[in-house]
Amino acid sequence: MNPSPFPDAAPDFSDPLGLLRACHERILQHCATLERLVEHLRAHGVDAEARTAAGKIHHYFSTAGQHHHQDEEQDLFPRLARQSLKLADLVHRLRQDHARMDALWQQLGPLLAAPARIDDLDAFAALVADFAALYRSHIARENADLLEMARHILSSDEVKKLGKQMAERRGRSAPF
Repeated sequence: MNPSPFPDAAPDFSDPLGLLRACHERILQHCATLERLVEHLRAHGVDAEARTAAGKIHHYFSTAGQHHHQDEEQDLFPRLARQSLKLADLVHRLRQDHARMDALWQQLGPLLAAPARIDDLDAFAALVADFAALYRSHIARENADLLEMARHILSSDEVKKLGKQMAERRGRSAPF
Protein backbone atom coordinates (compact mmCIF):
# COMPACT_ATOMS: atom_id res chain seq x y z
CA MET A 1 0.00 0.00 0.00
CA ASN A 2 1.23 3.46 -0.87
CA PRO A 3 1.46 5.56 2.33
CA SER A 4 1.72 8.72 0.23
CA PRO A 5 -1.43 10.80 -0.34
CA PHE A 6 -0.44 10.93 -4.01
CA PRO A 7 -1.17 8.03 -6.35
CA ASP A 8 1.75 6.09 -7.79
CA ALA A 9 2.74 7.27 -11.24
CA ALA A 10 1.69 4.93 -14.03
CA PRO A 11 4.58 2.98 -15.52
CA ASP A 12 5.99 4.21 -18.80
CA PHE A 13 8.33 2.76 -21.41
CA SER A 14 11.28 3.12 -19.02
CA ASP A 15 9.59 0.33 -17.00
CA PRO A 16 8.29 -1.97 -19.73
CA LEU A 17 7.60 -4.87 -17.35
CA GLY A 18 5.56 -2.57 -15.12
CA LEU A 19 3.80 -1.28 -18.22
CA LEU A 20 2.89 -4.83 -19.27
CA ARG A 21 1.54 -5.53 -15.76
CA ALA A 22 -0.51 -2.30 -15.87
CA CYS A 23 -1.86 -3.32 -19.27
CA HIS A 24 -2.94 -6.62 -17.72
CA GLU A 25 -5.03 -4.66 -15.22
CA ARG A 26 -6.68 -2.72 -18.03
CA ILE A 27 -7.38 -5.96 -19.91
CA LEU A 28 -9.05 -7.40 -16.80
CA GLN A 29 -11.15 -4.23 -16.44
CA HIS A 30 -12.28 -4.52 -20.06
CA CYS A 31 -13.12 -8.20 -19.55
CA ALA A 32 -15.28 -7.22 -16.56
CA THR A 33 -17.00 -4.55 -18.67
CA LEU A 34 -17.57 -7.13 -21.39
CA GLU A 35 -19.25 -9.44 -18.87
CA ARG A 36 -21.42 -6.57 -17.61
CA LEU A 37 -22.34 -5.86 -21.23
CA VAL A 38 -23.88 -9.33 -21.50
CA GLU A 39 -26.12 -8.63 -18.50
CA HIS A 40 -26.97 -5.19 -19.86
CA LEU A 41 -27.96 -6.71 -23.20
CA ARG A 42 -30.21 -9.22 -21.42
CA ALA A 43 -31.94 -6.43 -19.49
CA HIS A 44 -32.01 -3.58 -22.02
CA GLY A 45 -31.10 -4.90 -25.45
CA VAL A 46 -28.81 -3.01 -27.79
CA ASP A 47 -29.37 0.52 -26.55
CA ALA A 48 -27.03 3.51 -26.75
CA GLU A 49 -25.22 2.50 -23.55
CA ALA A 50 -24.60 -1.01 -24.91
CA ARG A 51 -23.33 0.35 -28.23
CA THR A 52 -20.96 2.74 -26.41
CA ALA A 53 -19.59 0.00 -24.14
CA ALA A 54 -19.20 -2.43 -27.04
CA GLY A 55 -17.37 0.23 -29.05
CA LYS A 56 -14.94 0.98 -26.23
CA ILE A 57 -14.20 -2.70 -25.66
CA HIS A 58 -13.75 -3.29 -29.39
CA HIS A 59 -11.41 -0.33 -29.72
CA TYR A 60 -9.29 -1.39 -26.75
CA PHE A 61 -8.78 -5.00 -27.81
CA SER A 62 -8.25 -4.00 -31.46
CA THR A 63 -5.50 -1.50 -30.64
CA ALA A 64 -3.89 -1.63 -27.18
CA GLY A 65 -4.70 -5.32 -26.79
CA GLN A 66 -3.02 -6.13 -30.12
CA HIS A 67 0.01 -4.02 -29.21
CA HIS A 68 0.24 -5.86 -25.91
CA HIS A 69 0.32 -9.26 -27.61
CA GLN A 70 2.95 -7.99 -30.07
CA ASP A 71 5.06 -6.66 -27.19
CA GLU A 72 5.08 -10.09 -25.67
CA GLU A 73 5.29 -12.23 -28.80
CA GLN A 74 7.92 -10.20 -30.65
CA ASP A 75 9.97 -8.66 -27.87
CA LEU A 76 9.57 -10.27 -24.43
CA PHE A 77 8.97 -13.94 -25.21
CA PRO A 78 12.02 -14.43 -27.46
CA ARG A 79 14.29 -12.88 -24.81
CA LEU A 80 12.99 -15.23 -22.13
CA ALA A 81 12.52 -18.44 -24.12
CA ARG A 82 16.24 -18.76 -24.73
CA GLN A 83 17.07 -18.56 -21.01
CA SER A 84 15.97 -22.06 -19.95
CA LEU A 85 13.83 -25.01 -20.94
CA LYS A 86 11.38 -24.13 -18.15
CA LEU A 87 10.92 -20.62 -19.55
CA ALA A 88 10.75 -21.92 -23.11
CA ASP A 89 7.91 -24.24 -22.04
CA LEU A 90 6.09 -21.42 -20.26
CA VAL A 91 6.47 -19.13 -23.29
CA HIS A 92 5.15 -21.92 -25.54
CA ARG A 93 2.03 -22.30 -23.37
CA LEU A 94 1.50 -18.52 -23.28
CA ARG A 95 1.78 -18.36 -27.07
CA GLN A 96 -0.86 -21.09 -27.30
CA ASP A 97 -3.11 -18.95 -25.08
CA HIS A 98 -2.54 -15.99 -27.41
CA ALA A 99 -3.59 -18.12 -30.39
CA ARG A 100 -6.79 -19.17 -28.59
CA MET A 101 -7.46 -15.54 -27.57
CA ASP A 102 -6.99 -14.43 -31.16
CA ALA A 103 -9.39 -17.11 -32.39
CA LEU A 104 -12.01 -16.04 -29.85
CA TRP A 105 -11.45 -12.39 -30.80
CA GLN A 106 -12.09 -13.22 -34.46
CA GLN A 107 -15.61 -14.23 -33.39
CA LEU A 108 -16.15 -11.60 -30.71
CA GLY A 109 -14.66 -8.54 -32.44
CA PRO A 110 -17.21 -8.28 -35.28
CA LEU A 111 -20.09 -8.61 -32.80
CA LEU A 112 -18.72 -5.79 -30.66
CA ALA A 113 -18.12 -3.64 -33.73
CA ALA A 114 -21.80 -4.03 -34.67
CA PRO A 115 -23.72 -5.19 -31.57
CA ALA A 116 -27.00 -5.26 -33.48
CA ARG A 117 -25.60 -8.44 -35.09
CA ILE A 118 -25.80 -10.27 -31.75
CA ASP A 119 -28.77 -12.47 -32.53
CA ASP A 120 -28.01 -15.31 -30.10
CA LEU A 121 -27.35 -13.78 -26.69
CA ASP A 122 -26.63 -17.15 -25.07
CA ALA A 123 -23.93 -17.92 -27.64
CA PHE A 124 -22.51 -14.41 -27.21
CA ALA A 125 -22.49 -14.87 -23.41
CA ALA A 126 -20.64 -18.19 -23.75
CA LEU A 127 -18.08 -16.57 -26.06
CA VAL A 128 -17.58 -13.71 -23.59
CA ALA A 129 -17.20 -16.15 -20.70
CA ASP A 130 -14.57 -18.17 -22.59
CA PHE A 131 -12.68 -15.02 -23.61
CA ALA A 132 -12.68 -13.49 -20.12
CA ALA A 133 -11.76 -16.77 -18.38
CA LEU A 134 -8.87 -17.39 -20.75
CA TYR A 135 -7.53 -13.87 -20.23
CA ARG A 136 -7.81 -14.17 -16.43
CA SER A 137 -5.89 -17.43 -16.25
CA HIS A 138 -3.32 -16.24 -18.79
CA ILE A 139 -2.70 -12.97 -16.96
CA ALA A 140 -2.42 -14.72 -13.60
CA ARG A 141 0.29 -17.00 -15.05
CA GLU A 142 2.11 -14.12 -16.74
CA ASN A 143 2.06 -11.92 -13.65
CA ALA A 144 3.05 -14.65 -11.19
CA ASP A 145 5.56 -16.51 -13.30
CA LEU A 146 6.74 -14.77 -16.43
CA LEU A 147 7.01 -11.13 -15.37
CA GLU A 148 8.60 -11.98 -12.03
CA MET A 149 11.22 -14.14 -13.72
CA ALA A 150 11.79 -11.48 -16.38
CA ARG A 151 12.43 -8.87 -13.70
CA HIS A 152 15.23 -11.03 -12.29
CA ILE A 153 16.65 -12.37 -15.55
CA LEU A 154 16.71 -9.45 -17.98
CA SER A 155 19.65 -7.09 -17.83
CA SER A 156 19.06 -3.34 -17.61
CA ASP A 157 20.14 -3.08 -21.27
CA GLU A 158 17.57 -5.70 -22.31
CA VAL A 159 14.86 -3.93 -20.32
CA LYS A 160 15.78 -0.65 -21.99
CA LYS A 161 15.64 -2.28 -25.45
CA LEU A 162 12.28 -3.82 -24.60
CA GLY A 163 10.90 -0.41 -23.60
CA LYS A 164 12.28 1.18 -26.77
CA GLN A 165 10.67 -1.48 -28.97
CA MET A 166 7.34 -1.11 -27.19
CA ALA A 167 7.44 2.68 -27.61
CA GLU A 168 8.32 2.41 -31.31
CA ARG A 169 5.41 0.02 -31.89
CA ARG A 170 3.13 2.82 -30.74
CA GLY A 171 4.89 5.52 -32.74
CA ARG A 172 6.49 7.08 -29.68
CA SER A 173 10.04 7.66 -28.60
CA ALA A 174 11.35 6.03 -25.44
CA PRO A 175 11.85 8.39 -22.48
CA PHE A 176 15.55 7.51 -22.14
